[in-house]
Amino acid sequence: MKIPKTSNLPLDQFINFALYDKNSGYYMKKNPFGKNGDFITAPNITRLFSEIIAVWTITFWKSIGSPKQFNLLELGSGNGEMMKVIEETLMNFPECYNACNFIIHEKSEFLINEQKKNLNSKKFSWLVNLAKLDTKPTIFLANEFFDAIPIKQFFKKKNGWIERFVDLNNPKKAEFKEEKIDIRKIEKNLNFEISKNQNIIEYSPDTFKYLKIICDSIQKNDGGILIIDYGYADSKMYETLQAINKHKYSNILENIGDSDITYNINFHSFEKFISQFEEVDSIFTNQKKFLTNMGIIQRAEIISKNIAFSRKSDLFYRVRRLIDDKQMGELFKVMLIKQKKNNFRTGFSN
Repeated sequence: MKIPKTSNLPLDQFINFALYDKNSGYYMKKNPFGKNGDFITAPNITRLFSEIIAVWTITFWKSIGSPKQFNLLELGSGNGEMMKVIEETLMNFPECYNACNFIIHEKSEFLINEQKKNLNSKKFSWLVNLAKLDTKPTIFLANEFFDAIPIKQFFKKKNGWIERFVDLNNPKKAEFKEEKIDIRKIEKNLNFEISKNQNIIEYSPDTFKYLKIICDSIQKNDGGILIIDYGYADSKMYETLQAINKHKYSNILENIGDSDITYNINFHSFEKFISQFEEVDSIFTNQKKFLTNMGIIQRAEIISKNIAFSRKSDLFYRVRRLIDDKQMGELFKVMLIKQKKNNFRTGFSN
């Protein structure tokens, strides 16, 4: 593994290297999704999840006036499974399907090639730089996207704040280091007070760059972003950084480039960040409420009427994984960022 020239990297730069280095980065050299990978995402559990997202997309498209041309843009599409099912579902709604430009934003060339194999359709295009998105209304989808964006960590000490670094002098014995920082400078750049009542701060500079571009687009061109990710809504932040290797937790400083590094989204910080945009607001729920409000159980019952018992029990087992409080139902949260004037609440009403 080719180690960066500087051995002492801020945590976000270390994660960026471990996940996105061109030659040895975790997402750049293999498909980590599914049974043979390191984790399974909701679209790989059952296609019903993606069908529900497609139905939600149609209803949201109607709420913004059913524009004759709009973008449906997925951020980080994995192996393309969700977009594949969404396209197949939208074909049953020709007015929406014909109006839709399917776009994928993906950093990994390896995954782009996987997506192109899976999405054998002329309707799709790929966009590397989100800032170059056109002025059509855009519906953004972010399923387990933001948890894969590198984060910084800060810890409050008696004499001020320190930032976590990683010393890679000896990659086989990588270790955490710390350096003192001026938290006020960081807050000035963010335009909000992230350290208030905190002892630990986890935040991603790149996430807030994405949210700025997306909120600007929503304000100017209409649309919205549906975010589905594991996280929490408390105002108090926790240390949640973790690594996953072969479906099990592993040491962040071991198997560098072969493990996924992730964290739990603090949705409260998202709310605080977007509050600086005058025409944008957000609504929030958990995955259980969102999917049940959208009718996933009724849909499963309709499908299961004419299938064998073994397939029926498998289908409901998969749906339960998505909505059970002890599995993904409570752990995963759903946030919609949209224009304030749009009173849309489908999927979010209690």
